[in-house]
Amino acid sequence: MPQASFTPLSRFLGHFRWAFMPLGLLALIAVGVHAATDALDDRLLSLVDLADARFDRFVGRYPLTAPLVDVLSLERRTTLARILALAWELAADLVLALPALSYREGDEASTDSWRVLLRRCVRAPTSLRWIRPVATALVVVAGACSVARLVQGTVFLSWNELLGERVADGLSRGLALAALGCLLWRLGARAVMRNLQHADEVSQEHARGFVRALGHGLAGSTLVIPLALAAALDASPLLSFVR
Repeated sequence: MPQASFTPLSRFLGHFRWAFMPLGLLALIAVGVHAATDALDDRLLSLVDLADARFDRFVGRYPLTAPLVDVLSLERRTTLARILALAWELAADLVLALPALSYREGDEASTDSWRVLLRRCVRAPTSLRWIRPVATALVVVAGACSVARLVQGTVFLSWNELLGERVADGLSRGLALAALGCLLWRLGARAVMRNLQHADEVSQEHARGFVRALGHGLAGSTLVIPLALAAALDASPLLSFVR
């Protein structure tokens, strides 16, 4: 098919770019949050087990409450941990991914640049300006790694028998690195920029003074800090693509 025939199609799809890009940012953040939550599943179950053990120890002291011992079986504790993880994941999506839906093409050119925003972070620091963009950056790296691992596994399993293990391994790693780089370049940077812009806008409006600068939005920021750490430490195996 001649290359010129792609021009009308590309122009037609370009009219919907206003929807594609925010949804892409939303999807990348959501995948990263999900990967981070998966990394915390076992730890969350351990906390539920610890709380249940202390509850059993407390109610077991008195005959009236003794029947409440072991009211939560292993199956119920697992279900409770999954419900808590899902609620945590959805709440983190609201905190980090919701600003991405307001992304519009040309934001980088029409609003303050990276340098201006970062200078404002240093000169007028707030919890929003520092925590939200950094958490978003760690989460999008985890999301990009998840997609890259999917690409690597799919390509390797599809081409292993045809090309051999060594060639399929090299090809899958190369395509995974390409997918990782493209996602971070085209979507990851925009997601961080949009959260930085949103944090800056909210900080200028509501976070004046030391107390407000520290406290405004702190609840949401506290919610995403453990997920951001889990994304960086457990859900972003960057070196695995080159080993």
